[in-house]
Amino acid sequence: MINYFPKAIAIMALSCAVSPAFASSALELSSDVYVESIKTQADGSSKAVLNKPTTVLPGDKLVFVVKYTNTSAAPASNLLVTNPLPAPVIYNGSADGKEEVSVDGGKNWGPLNTLFVEKTDGTNRPALMSDVTHVRWTIKDTLAAGSSGKLIFRGIVR
Repeated sequence: MINYFPKAIAIMALSCAVSPAFASSALELSSDVYVESIKTQADGSSKAVLNKPTTVLPGDKLVFVVKYTNTSAAPASNLLVTNPLPAPVIYNGSADGKEEVSVDGGKNWGPLNTLFVEKTDGTNRPALMSDVTHVRWTIKDTLAAGSSGKLIFRGIVR
């Protein structure tokens, strides 16, 4: 359930559920979300700062970090990590550009510029970042036992 406050959104609504989709269940996943803000330094320069949010406002820039670890004793390969996007968030790209997205609840996947959304009149239009419902990565490299990594994507609060 998403709890809305006047012009603020409870951060619980922004928590992400990540899921591994591969043959073994030895991939441990966790996720964190941060609010990105720009702070002016003493010398007048700007610096991006990430903070754990308690509430967020429309327009806030978010950074989602998905961490993964191969907890098995054997190497794993062709790992698929899928992350549904919280409804109050507009997708705003990833750190590596290697993701696929879905604009239909995870039924169809691809780079955003290859996807379409059906309009009410039955015609299609190119999909926009605001249409993204899920993001996923295929980790093709073999992940050694005990190895870990992270995937990063951004969003903007609607």
